[in-house]
Amino acid sequence: MTRLTRRSALQLAGASLAAATVPAGAAGEDGWTAVETPVDSTLHDAADTATDVHAVGDGGVLVERRADRWEIVHRGGPTGNGNDLFGAAVTDDGKRLWIVGASGAIGEYDVTTGNLVDRSAPNDYTANFNDVAVTGPAGDADVYVADDSGSIHYSFENGAEGTWEYAVPGSGSGLPAIESHGARSGHAVDTNGRVYATDDGVTWEPIGIEDANATFYGLDSDAADDVTVSGGNATIFEYDGSQWVPESLGDADLLDVDTDHGEGYAVGGGGTIFEYDGGDWRRNQTPTGENLQAIARGDVDVVVGAGGTVLER
Repeated sequence: MTRLTRRSALQLAGASLAAATVPAGAAGEDGWTAVETPVDSTLHDAADTATDVHAVGDGGVLVERRADRWEIVHRGGPTGNGNDLFGAAVTDDGKRLWIVGASGAIGEYDVTTGNLVDRSAPNDYTANFNDVAVTGPAGDADVYVADDSGSIHYSFENGAEGTWEYAVPGSGSGLPAIESHGARSGHAVDTNGRVYATDDGVTWEPIGIEDANATFYGLDSDAADDVTVSGGNATIFEYDGSQWVPESLGDADLLDVDTDHGEGYAVGGGGTIFEYDGGDWRRNQTPTGENLQAIARGDVDVVVGAGGTVLER
């Protein structure tokens, strides 16, 4: 069975789209501005931390937004082997950024000191890790890592060696996204059209989605009864605790989604950004045709993607 993740969706979505070179300072009608970055490879994920937005990407690169520029703060990933990094999540206090990627890469990065602790290959497991979720403060976090083989690896002791366990919530389909909304509570999606929920961090139960007819890529978990999933064919699914409500926005694969209090975004192939406001989705104009991989919302909203693309608003 072919497993699709956000990074493979990048290739599929881009097959019929010409990559666009985005000049720094280019702006779309809806206020998205392209900014210069020190990388030209794909940035797969981003998170708003205590210092500013950080993003991870191919070759194990970690970049940080500064007041006047984006800067590379670490190369090569947590092992130094240059494994691609696909997921990032921050502790509740914003001080530690957890990063995951290919060949079992896991790292804990202190955004205040620049120190990166290698926590790779838990229990000698070296599959590709697609995404990470974190709850709790720096140094005392619960960590969840979703992989390509349908397993969720978790540690309730800050990822210390010997504290990792794992669960397989489904049938072995890859898990492209995982997110927590509370202490040991959250959701995960697989590439077989299933969404899973947990309230103890150990047991994951399926909660749909029946007859979705779309590959899932993005996930926003805000509460047990407030979940949004994004997928192929610009499909959005919203869960209110009892039912899933689908909405089709177009034809682009939507690789990430982030909404809160009736506002947010979904992003995807060909420079696509849909803005969520007051219960309605509206397509934004953007200055790029590159595939957009992830969103980090904060004082400045940031979207990252292929070719080192960064859009700010």
